[in-house]
Amino acid sequence: MVASNKASQKIAIFASGSGSNAETIIQHFSRVPHIEVALVVSNKSDAYVLERANKHELPALVISKEDLSTEAFIHGLKSKGINLVVLAGFLLKIPVPFIQAFPNSIVNIHPSLLPKYGGPGMYGRRVHQAVFNAYEKESGMTIHLVNEHYDEGRILFQAKVELDHRDTPDKIAEKVLVLEHTHYPTVIADLLNERSAD
Repeated sequence: MVASNKASQKIAIFASGSGSNAETIIQHFSRVPHIEVALVVSNKSDAYVLERANKHELPALVISKEDLSTEAFIHGLKSKGINLVVLAGFLLKIPVPFIQAFPNSIVNIHPSLLPKYGGPGMYGRRVHQAVFNAYEKESGMTIHLVNEHYDEGRILFQAKVELDHRDTPDKIAEKVLVLEHTHYPTVIADLLNERSAD
């Protein structure tokens, strides 16, 4: 009877770039029987994350900004049994119809300690440059649910790292990425396991 509480959970990963977080998540869940990365989605046909998906023999899909709001795309995800949409460096704003279709089931990772250095236009190296410019003594990353406002959804987890005055924006990015790779898969797993237990 225990197995019935471990019904298969399916993840779709959305990414726009290299996809190192995506690959870390894929590798993590390849060892977890009841949680499956079922699909990788990108809005860029040349994104390296698509190569990573191919390497792991995962289905991948390239979409446009307009696709995100369509009934056909949303229905397609639901028909695949997607339980959670994981944003891993996905640069398009998630539209309201998509959020409504997956309530409290879209999770994002942001490379700062929100609410600092969040909002429109704040992603990737721009965040680390802003942290550097402000002479911050620490930075980190935030994992949060997605709502209709950039980086304002309910925070699920944060991790911090101390910064040295010699840390460049690139060095800050390296330190934060270690946190992301360490914690994102486990926070996703905890979220799905909590839901399957309800």
